[in-house]
Amino acid sequence: MAGSQQSDTPTEKRGWFTRFLDTVEWLGNLLPHPVTLFALFALAVILGSGVAAFFELSAIDPRPEGAAGRAPDGVITVVSLLSVDGLQRIVSNLVTNFTNFPPLGVVLVALLGVSVAEHSGLISAAMRGMVMNASPRMVTVTIVFAGIVSNTASELGYVVLIPMAAAIFYSLGRHPLAGLAAAFAGVSGGYSANLLIGTIDPLLAGFTEAAAHLIDPDYTVGPEANYFFMVVSTFVIAILGAIVTEKIVEPKLGKYDRSEASIDLESQGLESLRPEEKRGLIGAGLALAALLGLLALTVVPENGILRNPDTGGVLGSPFLRGIVVYIFITFAIPGFIYGRIAGTMKNDKDVINAMSKSIGSMGLYIVLVFFAAQFVAFFGWTNLGTIFAVKGATFLQEMGLTGPLLFILFIAMCGFVNLMLGSASAQWAITAPIFVPMLMIIGYSPEVVQAAYRIGDSVTNLITPMMSYFGLILAVAARYKKDMGIGTLIATMLPYTMVFFIGWVTLFCLWVFVLGLPVGPGSPTYYSFEG
Repeated sequence: MAGSQQSDTPTEKRGWFTRFLDTVEWLGNLLPHPVTLFALFALAVILGSGVAAFFELSAIDPRPEGAAGRAPDGVITVVSLLSVDGLQRIVSNLVTNFTNFPPLGVVLVALLGVSVAEHSGLISAAMRGMVMNASPRMVTVTIVFAGIVSNTASELGYVVLIPMAAAIFYSLGRHPLAGLAAAFAGVSGGYSANLLIGTIDPLLAGFTEAAAHLIDPDYTVGPEANYFFMVVSTFVIAILGAIVTEKIVEPKLGKYDRSEASIDLESQGLESLRPEEKRGLIGAGLALAALLGLLALTVVPENGILRNPDTGGVLGSPFLRGIVVYIFITFAIPGFIYGRIAGTMKNDKDVINAMSKSIGSMGLYIVLVFFAAQFVAFFGWTNLGTIFAVKGATFLQEMGLTGPLLFILFIAMCGFVNLMLGSASAQWAITAPIFVPMLMIIGYSPEVVQAAYRIGDSVTNLITPMMSYFGLILAVAARYKKDMGIGTLIATMLPYTMVFFIGWVTLFCLWVFVLGLPVGPGSPTYYSFEG
């Protein structure tokens, strides 16, 4: 009888999650490739603008008289691209739409620096040293924390940290799938949080700035826009992830049975840091400290050369406008010094090869950006985005929907969309032109809207097979549990999604609406047309 009950319960759980998964997969499979999606959206904007112009769709411009981009009569009308002038504008600007698209250059420049640190082995060694030297009591929170920080180097957390975390837990006599889950929670569930500004920050900021221009053509959003909030989020998510692992996931998994493994567990050894790697880390750390010291000399003093020459402050300064340059330098130089000491890089050719390999892997991103740039440009030219934003903002104001409730619903919507469209850049490129201007009209800054989006985009990564590395995680899990299924993996990760959503949303509401803190340097909480 007892054996029958034990076999029935997992079947019911797998059945429930399988049905949930089938729905997600069905909805996700309805969507074409993101590149095709943007091409179709761009075409839809052209056709839609012709139809909307025919029916004279318009809206009253809420901006004050004299504001940049405001028509003299105060009415926003649709500009048809399905016309001679429209088609000429498309043909004339197709290339510049792409080359002037904000996320393109900043992401590639940041990636050049990160690639040196990644290919030299600096980031991998730092991550291994952090996790493997942690005390047994701190190993769980350290793994989640390392997973969050690993997002600076794209796929490194998925490829290196997650398998290593499972092996560490096994070596400590704990369930290896609990270690895998903890690392997965940090790498993917905490995707947007970090102590460092990485490649995702300029990418999202570029889309946010382009969307903000629909309302305010002079508005700028830098990569540092959410830095304060994301630094604090790193520690909150690390703590929450450790609590979920030790209080919910690990007790549910129970004691590990080695017979469930599909590999020889005796071969699962962990490679400690070699002496040259330790020396390399020390050298890289000293180089980073020296670079940060030099940077401080240009910003901290009142007469610092990278301060705003007009106001003498940091806001609007060359430092903030050129922060991508500093991302490049602070990764590239320590990365090369580590490589020289550790023996993984010998000369400039190794640095160039590292950069070229990373840029070579960005082919799909460049193709995606080309079509995304056309969609964003077309959407702005037609005024459709501004009209939708005005009408949407009016609807929300009439419903009285504002404040924390508005953002909770927005974050939940972003999380749901993320289940079917796993690419952070693709999702934000589609939703930013609608929601950023809409919430600007209501009174919230683009930086705050972007911070809210990043929460929704992160927390549901753990439970969607549309996430590009989901198959890899499943393959690693199958090493330790030969009959591991997709539904079982989702059931294991669902508590993290639920707790992260509640905890991160709570932090956001306290940060923005109770404490009134800026989400980043120079990032206002509220937006007004008067400035």
